[in-house]
Amino acid sequence: MNWQQLITNKRLGQEHKHALRHDDRSEFKRDYDRLIYSAPFRRLQNKTQVFPLPGSIFVHNRLTHSLEVSSLGMSLGNDICRRLKIKHPELTNTLFEEIGTIVSAACLAHDMGNPPFGHSGEKAMQTFFSEGKGSILKSQLSSQFWDDITHFEGNANAFRLLTHQFNGRRPGGFAMTYSMLASIVKYPFASSLAGSHGKFGFFKTEQETYHKIADELGIICKSKPGEPLKYARHPLVYLVEAADDICYEIMDIEDSHKLKLISFDETRHALLNFFDEEGKAYIQDTIEHEGVTDENEQVVYMRACVIGKLEGECVNTFIEHEDEILNGTFEGSLIQNITPSVKKAYQYCEKLSHEKIYHSKPVLDIELSGYKILETLMEVFIDAAIEPQKFYSQQLIRRVSSQYSIHSEDLETRILAIIDYISGMTDVYALDVYQKINGISLPIV
Repeated sequence: MNWQQLITNKRLGQEHKHALRHDDRSEFKRDYDRLIYSAPFRRLQNKTQVFPLPGSIFVHNRLTHSLEVSSLGMSLGNDICRRLKIKHPELTNTLFEEIGTIVSAACLAHDMGNPPFGHSGEKAMQTFFSEGKGSILKSQLSSQFWDDITHFEGNANAFRLLTHQFNGRRPGGFAMTYSMLASIVKYPFASSLAGSHGKFGFFKTEQETYHKIADELGIICKSKPGEPLKYARHPLVYLVEAADDICYEIMDIEDSHKLKLISFDETRHALLNFFDEEGKAYIQDTIEHEGVTDENEQVVYMRACVIGKLEGECVNTFIEHEDEILNGTFEGSLIQNITPSVKKAYQYCEKLSHEKIYHSKPVLDIELSGYKILETLMEVFIDAAIEPQKFYSQQLIRRVSSQYSIHSEDLETRILAIIDYISGMTDVYALDVYQKINGISLPIV
């Protein structure tokens, strides 16, 4: 793969206008602005990141997480651009110089396809078909569609949300640039190749769209004719992934300290663990010299130092492995290939998170509740899609937005319309619908 082809500002659905663009605003900045002002992005403020939506203590939701990932993605892209222009002078004064903006926009979009209630909501949607009442539908659906819905995945759903022409919308969905769209697809292969990890990059309905984008950008195709579609990653995917990996892991540690799930000493140990003795001494001396006595503020400073450290490590790793990345042979993520001592500190944070955070009572409670809510919504609305002629089905279908093809003659299209509808809900809206259809909440009470 080569950078000159990988970076293009051609827009999906507006290819015929490509030569007519005359605007001082970068097309990639236009992507960023379009996302920031969109309704699906705003809805992230009411979607769970890890912890329940906050009461008196503010912790991260999907919106604040995405903004932080976007900020870090900009830094990663800009730093790599600076380094690679020295290595490849021919990239100067080309669209390559805007990779920071491309990565930043992709980071804004990376979680837009996630359903309510985080990973438990995702699991509820998958298992409704693989383990629940939806399993009876297998014989009525195509094998590829069955693979899609039993592996339902937020990343693939984000690509659909951005590219699919929903009812009343223009061709190309959000009409984003090819390079930005390719940068969000972490798993560029069909659902039949998802394997045990259950991840894939695009639904059957968007497969041709990804194929078109990938071929235009010169992304290496790894599948043979007749095999399920599989591509190498677009190189900028590694930067979006790294920004996400760094932010969720380190920010979860900070949130957990605020929520008193881990002590100050545990938090300080986990964060200072990223540095050698000289680095630790510098951080502690700075805290003392600046007179920062508040423990929360000390954690904020240490967290900032760790994010800076990891950002630099990922930049170095990308530069060192550029050839492998462009050849489609790089294995794993950037985080998995950083300096061993820093990687060990990151893995310690992962272990601490699993022991003290992800299995904590507040997190388990939201996962259990979220799973039950989405399981119920899937059950009643999918039943309505299967038998739309029933009175109750018709009442439920009236709740579904007209942008979704719920009235299609095709069963798979109706099922996907329900998946689109439910995955787009916020936690609060999903709970409200759940209460109403179960007679728990009435507008007049």
